[in-house]
This record gives sequence, C-alpha cells and structure tokens, in this order.
Amino acid sequence: MPQMRALGPGSVSSFLKTVLDVVHIALWFGLVAAILLIFIAVVVGFNPALLGELHVNLPGLEAPERWPLVVGRLTAFSIYLFGILVIVRQWQGIFATLMAKDPFDPVNVTHLRIIALALAGIEIGRYAVFVARAVLRPGGHGLQPGLSLTAWFSVLVVFVLAEVFREGSRLRREAELTI
Repeated sequence: MPQMRALGPGSVSSFLKTVLDVVHIALWFGLVAAILLIFIAVVVGFNPALLGELHVNLPGLEAPERWPLVVGRLTAFSIYLFGILVIVRQWQGIFATLMAKDPFDPVNVTHLRIIALALAGIEIGRYAVFVARAVLRPGGHGLQPGLSLTAWFSVLVVFVLAEVFREGSRLRREAELTI
C-alpha cells in the first residue's frame, strides 16, 4: 500500500490547499452576495413601496421597522463571512509552505497568529450579536450568550501552535548557520 506524503506537490497538503482555494472562491461569492443583499435591504428600507413593485413576498418583513433588523442580520453575517475568509486565506498560506516542504517558514507564525485573532474576533462578534439582540428584544425571548469554551480553547491552541512554529523556525535558522 503506497504511503501518503504530508508535504510537497501531490501530497495531502496540496490536496487540502486545492480545497481551500475552492472554499476561498465560494466565500468571496457569498460575501459579495451578502453585501448586495444589504444594499437591497437598505434601499427597500428607505422606500418600502419598492416591495410591491418588486413583487417580493417576505412574510413578517412587510413592516418598515423590521428592515433595520434585516440589515443588521445581513451585516453580522457578512462580518462573520469576512472572518472565515481571513482564516481560509491564512490557511492557504500555510498549506502553500507545506507544499514547498517548508513548514517552519517564519511567515507561518504570522498566519497562525492572524487565524487565532480572527477566531477570537468571530467569538467576540457572537457576543456583540447577543448584546444587540438583547437590547432590541427586551425580556430575553430565550436568548443565551453561552460562553463557548471550545472556541476560546481553539484560540489558545492556535496561539500556542504559532509559538511552536516560531521556535521551529528559530531552530531551523540556527541549524542553517551551523557548519
């Protein structure tokens, strides 16, 4: 049975890089679509009569006071997509170094730190959405902020991995200087 290579061209890392490339393109399409929907929601919010002209029947959204909620939700979703896009882009960079058989490239430290910051930002954004919903819906209606230990553990793990890669990069530099 042939052994799968982890690094280099034709390896598992090159396959994953290709998958990330496809996901990256799909995320861009999703982000552009969400931004277009925000624009449409803002236009309709300022002129609700357009709904009749467009022949759009969205139950529960006929009232003009609900359009800011739609814009808010689409904006939150767009920010979330942007965060995921940042993470995928950083993973693409990491997998590019793996394909080049250079896992301890110093740039991977930066990639991992940006991933950790993006994960933390997404989690903080989730709390911001909770606060906004609580302000807009006094009384709760079943809202729970839910501290996600998994998300924060993931942030810490990625920061630790960044330091491991930084140390690996330093050791590699020292080995290259040794004659």
